[in-house]
Amino acid sequence: MVNTTLPVILLRGVVLLPYSEIRLEVNSDIDKDTFELAEKMHDSNVLIVPLTNPLEESVNVAQLPKIAIMGKIKLKMELHNGITRAIIVGLNRVSVQGYSNREENPKILEGTVGNTTQFAITPKDEIILMRKLIKEFEDYIETRHDLSNGIIAEMAEIKSIAKATDIIATYIPVPYERKIEYMKTVNPYTRLLMLLEDIKKEKQLIELEEKIDTEVKKQLDATQREFILREKLRVIKEELGDVDLKDNDIDQIKSKIDEDRYPARIINRINQEVKKYELLSTNSPEISTVRNYIDWLLDLPWNKTTVDNTNLIQTRKVLDASHYGLDKVKDRIIEFLAVRQMKQDVKSPIICLVGPPGVGKTSLAKSIANSMKRNFVKISVGGVNDEAEIIGHRRTYIGANPGRIISGIKKAGSSNPLFLIDEIDKMTKDYKGDPASALLEVLDQEQNQTFYDNYLEEEYDLSQILFILTANYLSNIPEPLRDRLEVIELSGYTEYEKLDIVKKHILPKELENHGLGKSSIQISDETIKKMISHYTKEAGVREIERLIATICRKAVTDIVSNEKKKKRYKIDVENLESYLGKQKYFYTEKEEADKIGIAVGLAYTQFGGDILPIEVTFYKGKGNLVLTGSLGEVIKESANIAISYIKSHYDEFGIDYKLLENNDIHIHLPEGAIPKDGPSAGIALTTALLSAFMNKPINHKVGMTGEITLQGHVLPIGGLKEKAMGAHRSGLEKIIIPSKNKRDLDEIPMEIKEDLEFIFVNEYKDVCRALDLSKDNRKFLE
Repeated sequence: MVNTTLPVILLRGVVLLPYSEIRLEVNSDIDKDTFELAEKMHDSNVLIVPLTNPLEESVNVAQLPKIAIMGKIKLKMELHNGITRAIIVGLNRVSVQGYSNREENPKILEGTVGNTTQFAITPKDEIILMRKLIKEFEDYIETRHDLSNGIIAEMAEIKSIAKATDIIATYIPVPYERKIEYMKTVNPYTRLLMLLEDIKKEKQLIELEEKIDTEVKKQLDATQREFILREKLRVIKEELGDVDLKDNDIDQIKSKIDEDRYPARIINRINQEVKKYELLSTNSPEISTVRNYIDWLLDLPWNKTTVDNTNLIQTRKVLDASHYGLDKVKDRIIEFLAVRQMKQDVKSPIICLVGPPGVGKTSLAKSIANSMKRNFVKISVGGVNDEAEIIGHRRTYIGANPGRIISGIKKAGSSNPLFLIDEIDKMTKDYKGDPASALLEVLDQEQNQTFYDNYLEEEYDLSQILFILTANYLSNIPEPLRDRLEVIELSGYTEYEKLDIVKKHILPKELENHGLGKSSIQISDETIKKMISHYTKEAGVREIERLIATICRKAVTDIVSNEKKKKRYKIDVENLESYLGKQKYFYTEKEEADKIGIAVGLAYTQFGGDILPIEVTFYKGKGNLVLTGSLGEVIKESANIAISYIKSHYDEFGIDYKLLENNDIHIHLPEGAIPKDGPSAGIALTTALLSAFMNKPINHKVGMTGEITLQGHVLPIGGLKEKAMGAHRSGLEKIIIPSKNKRDLDEIPMEIKEDLEFIFVNEYKDVCRALDLSKDNRKFLE
């Protein structure tokens, strides 16, 4: 054949051989143009070229094969969906001299082809080879139930070995790469040898499959039919000489024991479990349980520890950078690290942080872990009512696993992490068990060296772990558990502390989270104070953080929505309402003038301090006492003590006793929906009563707090810092406090101490002097 040029059809994953057909369905314009060119100019002849790598997206012409198949378009039809269907018959092999793009249409690939080398075989040799090929193919057909015997009759009429090898090759299930080898092999004798080799391999595989089926059927009975596929897989691996999966597992377990450091008792336990694992059948339901237990023993960090940060200054800097205040906790951690440097085997403290929500208990624990360079792990036991959650389930139960303590240690990856147990006060107790009692061993420094988990069945040393617990209410923690804890109480943040936290931590963080620059939003101190006092009512800073985020979102929305973008947003008291809406909360304001029967007490809640006006009036009656304002039992007792004190000293105050006998007394504390309790309103109650009965007004700029006894002694109170801040916020100028509370003045911010005058009293007569209640009663003052 004279060299000629033919349009090329590229095939992916399919090989066309001479004397066989292939059906193609194409929808690309290039393939359609190629078919049209072949029909018009090449008598429907095309060059069929398979890609060596069918996964290639782009075609590398240099890598296309130099031997290809010249085919003829036997049938072509256009389908209704724009697809062209064509049947191509393979004619013969051709030698490709080169590939090029057609000048008129560069997208069409053409190949210059010529005759391949011709190999001569004597008629005698050809007959012998044909007999051998036909015999092997007949034997192969007998093993293939999916092939028709009509193929044998078809092959009997063929005398050419070249044609016979090409036809038989289409019936042998060989890989794509092997099919390309058949196409590229011009010598029919070589193709014959390749066919004989492939037929022999296929026959061996078929025999092996039959052998596997036979062996599997012998081993199965009525109860094992569901495992047919697993047994086939096992026999296949044995025949191929592959190592059993279980053998691989055992080798990995042994190598891991050699690589890592395990206590001797754990190595012995693992070896015992491995022996049990070896004896179990792969179909045994217990095998997964044993394997899971071995994994737990291997994965726990028995002897792995991290090195603590010994730089105490750096540790303190990390803690201060992440949390404002909370000095008691920080000092305790620094003390522990200092003692650790002096004595390596010191026991880790078990600290319980108690405080209202949002004051930073959980985040402080993370910060402590970072400062000490320890791994951190956290579990929450709020709502847990099953002791197995702590000490694990026994392995006899289906789906058993270790408890949360051991699971947390595995997650931490070291034997000395910082372990946070959150919401310790919210565990419950019912018929399933008492998880608080299960924690006794975990949190006892004398016992947790030999902590026993029901699933693990081996002792684990917890003494190196730094446990930090968090709770909102100390009273909800059972007494035996509380006795094992080093309790550090965290009070709510004051207004000034919140102001500092917002400026140094929250505002910069929210600006970064919203993609704003450091100076994009400016909020004045007065504005932040208003947000704290009139838009939030919390001990922590979560709500104020949400408010700052709201302002940032509105600023971002304004920047994105408007073409004229502001570079800086100033938030002040005047425009705050446009960002956050109407203020939500109101603090009690002092009276505008001195009034009879009204004294200003001081209140302390978890949300901060406030003033507490106490109103007293009396009217004709029989000496009954009426108390209103949602009062608790303790504050009711304080009111009774105040009346008894006044009655016992009525003459010294110059009060007509008949007023006390013939009138009903009504004491009211405003904001009746808010519960009030505690003994610290004692002197304020007494003062309001005296004001009413003596008909003398009390200075509205003076607040007071202190418990009173029947003898007139004034006892110390709690929450002085918060009460002083509430008084300062409400505009008071003086506050009367018990002398024994002098020690608490150090906790009060300096700017408040400069604006407020503190009057210290030991007896109620000192209160009278300060308020000038008894200027006409020298006997009492003496």
